[in-house]
Amino acid sequence: DRDLATAVHRTRLLREGRRMHEIVAELTAAFGVASTILPVTNERVATHVLTSDGELDFQDYMVRLATEPDVTGVRFAGADEAAPAPGVLDAIREADRLIIAPSNPFVSIGPILAVPGVREAVVESNARRIGISPIVGGQAIKGPAAKMLASLGHEVSAVGVAEIYRDLVDVMVIDEEDRALAPRIEALGLTCAVTNTMMTSPERKAALARFLTTL
Repeated sequence: DRDLATAVHRTRLLREGRRMHEIVAELTAAFGVASTILPVTNERVATHVLTSDGELDFQDYMVRLATEPDVTGVRFAGADEAAPAPGVLDAIREADRLIIAPSNPFVSIGPILAVPGVREAVVESNARRIGISPIVGGQAIKGPAAKMLASLGHEVSAVGVAEIYRDLVDVMVIDEEDRALAPRIEALGLTCAVTNTMMTSPERKAALARFLTTL
């Protein structure tokens, strides 16, 4: 219910003319979150999935069609005209660590990197750049990442993800279950770190966060 209420409140504020970064700052304060959270852009960027059934809005593909059509590509409508929100590029440039969460490389991380200047800032960053594989044991932790990797011609494994992130990260973090893949990831020129990446409890989430600070 709180998720739905937050979405409704955010939409109302947008319709009133508020900027997304202002809304996020307000919500962050309201929820008592100490960390700074930045939306990548204030502009509207819509994820469209190119499929065997034609071009679909991501929610249509995800909810109505239950990810059934084969994906042939992804397009981010509005990304070319978007600009990074205030503070985004500075945060990337000033970071000592950049961490790509274990999310879908195409429809979760992809829209962020599609905003002009963001990918370039990550590539040029002097930070320790760390990616966490969203694929464990050949399966997606959540969502259609495994299916999309396969339909877009990538290996459905942590190696496939590492190949996508090769120019964006220095370290690839994989799950204990995939330890045998470490030499193949290191052959890509990346450092491979192995730990339990399944965040199934608050304790495991905290343990993964602590591990990332050691890399």
